[in-house]
Amino acid sequence: MGTECVVRAFQDRSKPRVTARAPLSRPDRLSVRTIAATRWRAVHQDRWLVLFLLARGIATVAAIGLLGAHRVTAHDAWLALGALLAGPGAMLLAASSERLRRSSLAWSVDGLMALGLVVASEDWRSPFYLLALSTLILPAVTLNLRTAALWGFSFVVAYLGIAVFCGLDARTLDSTIRLETLATHLLVPLLVVLALSYASDLLVRLRREEERARTLAIDSERRRIAWELHDSAKQRVHSAHLLLSSVGDRVDAGAVSTVDQALRELQAATADMDTSVSELQTPVDGRRLDVLVRERAAELAAICSARIAVQGDAPQLPATLTAHAYRIVAEALLNAVRHARADNIDIVIALDNGRLTIRVSDDGHGLPQRARPGAHGMSFMGHRAATIGARLNFTSGRDGRGTTVALDIPIADEAPR
Repeated sequence: MGTECVVRAFQDRSKPRVTARAPLSRPDRLSVRTIAATRWRAVHQDRWLVLFLLARGIATVAAIGLLGAHRVTAHDAWLALGALLAGPGAMLLAASSERLRRSSLAWSVDGLMALGLVVASEDWRSPFYLLALSTLILPAVTLNLRTAALWGFSFVVAYLGIAVFCGLDARTLDSTIRLETLATHLLVPLLVVLALSYASDLLVRLRREEERARTLAIDSERRRIAWELHDSAKQRVHSAHLLLSSVGDRVDAGAVSTVDQALRELQAATADMDTSVSELQTPVDGRRLDVLVRERAAELAAICSARIAVQGDAPQLPATLTAHAYRIVAEALLNAVRHARADNIDIVIALDNGRLTIRVSDDGHGLPQRARPGAHGMSFMGHRAATIGARLNFTSGRDGRGTTVALDIPIADEAPR
């Protein structure tokens, strides 16, 4: 594979592209919401867990304190034991398992245990009322507003049935104090669910707008840098190339090789800038990472002799994460074509246990013993990986041939809200 193939690859990527940014369709808008919601929960889910743990701990202490302050039933000791199981026990399970925190079955069992303690206390004005309320926190902050409201309404219906079972009668309706107490017990769960669900949804919306603003800022900066490279630096390098070319026949014989080397370096610098401009001008536009990688691999494979294969799919990711990961993979692919002179390049994308791994392997010359003067590609790849909290490794084969670039990205694998 000759130098002409590499130069053609750079020139092909440097062709100007006009991308029309049409208004987002409904599926695209839903995709953006999914990205923001998933990323927000990945960062802030622990805060809702802290809220649940605090509320459950306070409710447990209050229930046991009320049982100790005065006798509620003939089996208060068993009720206290049940409070310890439904309190610290549930707290330990929730803190240790993210799957349980998102499981509707776990929420149902937790709620039934708390309501069972209310029944066992033989009074709907039970010491375990706050404990029962705390079971609504995780559903409220995980489900959407409508589903969370339905969950809260189901809780109210269940509690009303328990109140009737525990002795609620017509006399309660004749007493203003008792009626207000009943209304409070029935309305508070709905208010808790609606308030928490609305707050959760609002924070997701704020996070989505933050992500959108960051994406727009990055796109604007990329375009600005691309224009400056094209209109300033590239033109100066091109002018220097023309000047050296014009004096090539008038230099001493001993300096001809030096001039030729300078011309080759300027040509390589122009190709580098063309590649950079093209990469900066290529928008992500909400496309998945595997789609972008396949497009780039197809472009290079069409004009070079190397065999490039891409396996695996990537989930929808935030735009900034997709952009950085794509630039890293694209740089690794270009290095395999340009410097390693590889004949075979394999890109494998895999998702496992909330981590996205991408491996770019080639059978080329391997990693250089020393970095080329002025070469910053691997350094920039490392900076990009650090920006998105990923791990990046470079390895060569035992015989010194072949290179594997492995990118390991932690992502949220949970279902979107």
